[in-house]
Amino acid sequence: MEFFARDADIAPVAALIADPTRAAILTALLGGRALAAGELARIAGVSAATASAHLARLLDGRLVDVVPQGRHRYYRLAGHEVAEVLESLATISSRPPVRSLRQSRQARMLEEARTCYDHLAGRAGVGLLDRLREDGHYAAHDLTESGERLLSGLGVDVAGARGSRRRFAPECLDWTERRSHLGGALGAAIARTLFEREWYRRGAVPRAVVLTDEGRRGLATLFSGKELTSATPVT
Repeated sequence: MEFFARDADIAPVAALIADPTRAAILTALLGGRALAAGELARIAGVSAATASAHLARLLDGRLVDVVPQGRHRYYRLAGHEVAEVLESLATISSRPPVRSLRQSRQARMLEEARTCYDHLAGRAGVGLLDRLREDGHYAAHDLTESGERLLSGLGVDVAGARGSRRRFAPECLDWTERRSHLGGALGAAIARTLFEREWYRRGAVPRAVVLTDEGRRGLATLFSGKELTSATPVT
């Protein structure tokens, strides 16, 4: 087959993602945290040796990075571009059948609130974007003046997000809700602040996050029109 010079050779990357074990490993890393090979092996349901072999191929394909810490090695996605590809594939893929009560509970947790690499997704992420838009804080893939004030008062580094080489505030199609949540540099900055404030915490299920009581009260205050600053404790 003859390729034009401008064509990208996507076949090697597609082949790496297409393997079920490697797909499970990459999906687990969509949570945004670096994980050890042993934990990834457990999630993918394979032996440690098999997981290591697949991780070596993903490293060669530049889909993951390795983070050494002492004698241990942790793996993470190579960047938000990889995460965006995986999330896009998820929107056109069928959902695996639920075969147990445990899987049903895990699926509900992921649908409710999860991380899409480094930003909030699921019903929580979609609801956040809906509220920003409905209240006039977000329009045309950007924050309005009131949105800048709202999020800066919360402690979100809006200026830093704007200065990032990453897209500022794109909408990202959510694979469970089939509607958009907020991605990009701004989505990551918001999620980081929500975790720092302990409004959300990591759940027991990989990628799942849980809204805390502080977060429930804080979000209610944030969108009630009351003044909230980064120095204001939520009680």
